[in-house]
Amino acid sequence: MLGGQYGEITVAMQYSFQAWNAHMPGKYRDMLFGIGAEEFGHVEMLATMIAQLLEKAPLGITEDAVQSDPTVAAIVGGTDVQSAIVAGAGVRPVDSNGNPWQGSYVTASGNLLADFWANANAEMQGRLQVARLYHMTDDHGIRDMLSFLLARDTMHQNQWVAAAKELQEEGTENFPVPSNFPLNKEMRDVAYQYRNFSDGQAAAEGSWASGPSPDGLGEFSYVAAPDSTVPMPPPTHPDARFYGTTELPNSMEKMAGKIQDKLHKE
Repeated sequence: MLGGQYGEITVAMQYSFQAWNAHMPGKYRDMLFGIGAEEFGHVEMLATMIAQLLEKAPLGITEDAVQSDPTVAAIVGGTDVQSAIVAGAGVRPVDSNGNPWQGSYVTASGNLLADFWANANAEMQGRLQVARLYHMTDDHGIRDMLSFLLARDTMHQNQWVAAAKELQEEGTENFPVPSNFPLNKEMRDVAYQYRNFSDGQAAAEGSWASGPSPDGLGEFSYVAAPDSTVPMPPPTHPDARFYGTTELPNSMEKMAGKIQDKLHKE
């Protein structure tokens, strides 16, 4: 919820970076800044909740069964050991397993249609996890806050889908992303083929295997099995001074390395 891949820290940072990367002024950029600010507020809400939950969490022994190990006693009593040792019963930017939040969670490509769909996915994954958490507690205060966050995630999912649709209706962006890449530079004869790499055949029944494509630019087709006539690529030959094993005799590799050194090929 807080520091995981789909936690509030991720969406707050993601929307902010997308706003900074947006190359056009107006409603979309304003929306990104506004929703990013709201998500930072959600970070504060969750951090406060976690700190309050940890406030009275036991640090030592709770029951006779765990008296021999105070650390186990703390965990049984509800204390996250790292929150106690590292943060003094405070909040850390980590997921529930203690894995630190990473900037690699953030998607901010500069293409608004791609980013808006990534945002919709983030909100879907986040709402899914909050919904699961809702059933893991019977604390009325926590459930009230989770209920609020679930409602806001409902809004945000709808918001990003609506914004993506509006981008397309205005002709600002379209599928496939990026829509302004020249289509004559891609191999169009395979652009709408579903190639079956499975032992099953049921995928042929899907709308992605026949009929018009969502971008309106092609017709789906179904290929029952991949082409098996593609030749094996030849082996590569990196610089001999990487000391990899190739089909060339070792003496030749050594000589090649010496020659490259003499030619100052660093």
